[in-house]
Amino acid sequence: MHQEPSQKVLLWLVAVGFFMQTLDATIVNTALPAMAQSLGESPLRMQSVVVAYSLAMAMLIPASGWVADRFGARRVYFLAIVFFVAGSVFCALSHSLTQLVAARVLQGLGGALLLPVGRLVVLRTFPREKFLQAMSFVAIPGLIGPLIGPTLGGWLVEVASWHWIFLINVPVGLVGCAATMRYMPGVVAPTVARFDLAGYLMLAFGMVALSLALDGLASLGLRQASVLVLMIFGLASLVAYWLHAARRPDPLFPPRLFSVDTLRIGLLGNLFARLGSSCMPFLIPLLLQVTMGYSPLQAGMMMLPVAVAGMSMKRFTTTLITRFGYRQVLVGNTLLVGVTMASFGLAAPSQPLWVHVVQLAVFGAVNSLQFTAMNTVTLKDLGHDMASSGNSLLSMVQMVAMGMGVAAAGAVLAAFTDFFQPPGTAQTLQAFQATFACMGLITVASAGIFWQLSPQDRSGTQVGASVDAGDHG
Repeated sequence: MHQEPSQKVLLWLVAVGFFMQTLDATIVNTALPAMAQSLGESPLRMQSVVVAYSLAMAMLIPASGWVADRFGARRVYFLAIVFFVAGSVFCALSHSLTQLVAARVLQGLGGALLLPVGRLVVLRTFPREKFLQAMSFVAIPGLIGPLIGPTLGGWLVEVASWHWIFLINVPVGLVGCAATMRYMPGVVAPTVARFDLAGYLMLAFGMVALSLALDGLASLGLRQASVLVLMIFGLASLVAYWLHAARRPDPLFPPRLFSVDTLRIGLLGNLFARLGSSCMPFLIPLLLQVTMGYSPLQAGMMMLPVAVAGMSMKRFTTTLITRFGYRQVLVGNTLLVGVTMASFGLAAPSQPLWVHVVQLAVFGAVNSLQFTAMNTVTLKDLGHDMASSGNSLLSMVQMVAMGMGVAAAGAVLAAFTDFFQPPGTAQTLQAFQATFACMGLITVASAGIFWQLSPQDRSGTQVGASVDAGDHG
């Protein structure tokens, strides 16, 4: 009996770590214009603050399981919180965009370990029949983070300064460190396979090079030749990893994963659908503040309909998939997500408030259905021996797509801003409208990937709760 309270504290500890990580992924978006003003930058070129965090997380996710096995979950979780808090403090102390981006990388490295290591500890501590219930409990704060993040960020910018969106992590992190040392089991796996360092470096370099190439088009000021070279290096590195993994007996992600139809289609669909939709939490607060005169708090509150509608949609997802099947739901819903995104191209300051609220709520609902359906179809047919690597691969693709989506949106917005010269408020609005239309079209194009699913696929929807624990995009 004495173990029950400590198990409950352990769940709270993992949940709070997850909350910190998901909150930080969304709280920054409404503060970007204030940060830009403070650092002497254009608010339309601040996407590297978001991209750096997502990319740092994507880089470390493939190694997180091995690191936890090798050094023990307690030690790794403690270090993850330390990295996260140190990154938060350095973000608050930054005096230039370069310093802020470097601090966000450190913060992202900590954030990358919080959820996978926490999920691993829950998996090992709770019996199989209680795992789904435990992960559902952990997932709730992860859903609350994006719900309050934009509003809290806007409020802190108005009543204090943008620095406080990072400093609020410090007391939570200190309590988390103390609780980790007290309640987190520190068992190190008796036998740990040799880490595929060569494969990891190829994979990490490929992801970073491709994301930097996209970001370079917008904010790093790289010339087209540099961007092209980065892209070629990135693609060559990913191809080299694939050939390396095919020859190695214990690669990070075994190629046989891709023999599972639903995983192959789900991963590619995840990547391309998110390239479009993951830019919306970045673009919408910018649009509202830069072209429509909203305050940071008002812009943050306008993101509430997205989160509330998204949470409300969760209860209908299983029913819809069971009735219509994954293919019909994902093809139809992907088209809806793309069209809803493109509809923001019609946004104008003269429109009544209720039009914007309805538009945002519709986007939140269809986007939530999209994430849950994409995630569950990707993992539902994996056997126990492939579940862990498949889950890590999905988490990595989610973060890569989030970073690349924001980088792509930043590049498109920068191109249209230059096109609609001179840069006045009306021209900036036109640049935003054209960007929403383009990113919506990218999402629409990904519907063709989900068309490859079998029409008979309807089962496996029960894994949605634990899958959603890794998603706040």
